[in-house]
Amino acid sequence: MDETKSEWSDLRLFLAVAREGGLSPAARTTGRSAATLGRRMLALERAIGRDLFVRHERGYELTADARALVDELTEIETRIGRLTAPPAEQGRPLVKISAGTWTTLVLLENLEEITGIPADIRLRFVSAESTLDMAHREVAIGIRNRRPSDTNLAGRSLSRVEFAPYARADAPDRWIKVMAETPSARWLDKMVGNDGVCEVNAPRNSLDLALAGKGIALLPSFIGDRQPTLRQTGATIPELAHDRWIVSHQDDRHLPEVRRTIDRLCRVLETR
Repeated sequence: MDETKSEWSDLRLFLAVAREGGLSPAARTTGRSAATLGRRMLALERAIGRDLFVRHERGYELTADARALVDELTEIETRIGRLTAPPAEQGRPLVKISAGTWTTLVLLENLEEITGIPADIRLRFVSAESTLDMAHREVAIGIRNRRPSDTNLAGRSLSRVEFAPYARADAPDRWIKVMAETPSARWLDKMVGNDGVCEVNAPRNSLDLALAGKGIALLPSFIGDRQPTLRQTGATIPELAHDRWIVSHQDDRHLPEVRRTIDRLCRVLETR
């Protein structure tokens, strides 16, 4: 019994290392030291007789055997989660959604349209400008700015997104810069340089400052047009326009709760 328990523990730690991309980031999420994780991964490889990682200074790269094992363990993990969910939650399955700052803001404002009334799903929003790994089931649904190229992913096209400058009528004629790894932030940095009135590292803060009349914010039109105190102060930026896609894993998209959520997300995002 103890040996089985230990093996399952090692497999869960393996998932953490695989998802985080290395020992140090996995140590932060598991509470184990990097040295301990390194020893456990070596022991796991010896136990199953397969190499799971190609070890580099910059991190751990998964072998083909490791990627297959991640997929198998993720399915097992999902089943265990459903079997052990508290009775009150078994009727409302959890659906995890990743999206950028602006799309997440719209989804949160329309929460009841997505969860249903009464709610028949539970939602967990993962707001991130970076793209999460859907192949390894970090999330069930992702809102992306391009068609998925991975054959394991399915996509549904949504409305096109455009960006433009927005400000209050009494705001100073100076930009609010966003220090982030996004196309809009990089465009601002190239066009504005150090001539901004303020710099923020969270895109949402640029909207807050624009609403306070502190300067001009570069916003997606589906956000800027909904603010009654803001006006568009210039033309849309053609090079920042992009398509928007709802993306899900081929195996997950047929789950009833995922299918319902995708349909509701389409209704919300196509009209906002």
